[in-house]
Amino acid sequence: MGYRRLGRSGLKVSALSYGTMTFGNPLDAASARELLALAKDSGVNFFDSAQSYSKGKAEQILGDAIKELGWERDSFVVSTKFFRGLADGPNQGRTLNRKYLLGAIDGSLQRLGLDYVDLVYAHRPDSETPIEETVWAFHDIINRGKALYWGTSEWSAEEIRAAWQIAERHHLHKPVVEQPQYNLFTRTRVEQEYARLYHDQGLGLSTWGPLAAGLLSGKYRESIPEDSRASRSTFGRLKERIADTGKREAIERLAVIADELQVTLAQLALAWLLLNPNVSTVITGATKAAQLKSNLGALQLQPKLTPEVVALIEQAIGGTNDLRPPTPAFP
Repeated sequence: MGYRRLGRSGLKVSALSYGTMTFGNPLDAASARELLALAKDSGVNFFDSAQSYSKGKAEQILGDAIKELGWERDSFVVSTKFFRGLADGPNQGRTLNRKYLLGAIDGSLQRLGLDYVDLVYAHRPDSETPIEETVWAFHDIINRGKALYWGTSEWSAEEIRAAWQIAERHHLHKPVVEQPQYNLFTRTRVEQEYARLYHDQGLGLSTWGPLAAGLLSGKYRESIPEDSRASRSTFGRLKERIADTGKREAIERLAVIADELQVTLAQLALAWLLLNPNVSTVITGATKAAQLKSNLGALQLQPKLTPEVVALIEQAIGGTNDLRPPTPAFP
């Protein structure tokens, strides 16, 4: 397992990390504990959660597992995220105001059974709360010893820059990381929109959705498995993507490359993400031990991703990703 700095901070996180969105649904506590133990024994040191995952149950399962497995606090990095909340009332969710954030961190720490989290995110932007209020709230959470770093998730480059500049102006703790979706099909935000932020602000990335909700794992090539995410009626948009002819053809072309390299399609997709030097960690999610072991095997594939192979991958994807044409230079 390789370890990378989280942006320009000194915090080191495993290149592949493990997300807990499935804890509580469909994973029960025992299954989650087994996967957490396997991940950590394999060198994973970063575990990502959120207040809203299974309405707080994911944090509870993660916290109970940490205690039962007897992990030493300095041996792992844990994050959580705030925005959606656990209730629908005013100041109880879908906000990043000071009242909500200062209460949310206490609830998360209680469920996790920890004195502090290493990293806390603003899970989504909040257009109704001044960014300055949000920045001050995260600064105070860190100053009170309840978190060490903070970051954003799915914020625009403009919003991240505004938060950073407010923190700079008032000598507050700055956001050090963004958590965007990033995979072979979803690339514009990471590769184009944020491009200036990596140099200007030292922004790190903890990316989610590396397999495009399972699309890039290849498990939907023939049909939709009964126990898969796409089989649930609530994932209609995923079914639309599965039926997308262009993406289906791209996946078949990628599968040929993976077969030639003697790796799985998922390993190829994960290893490609790790080539991006701005990616601090790729958050993986697995509900079975075999799946997790296979995903971790992507780390051994990286040396095989020569410029020639990367060019073949780009050719296989073709126009199925969301990259925008470059802006013409001024004459």
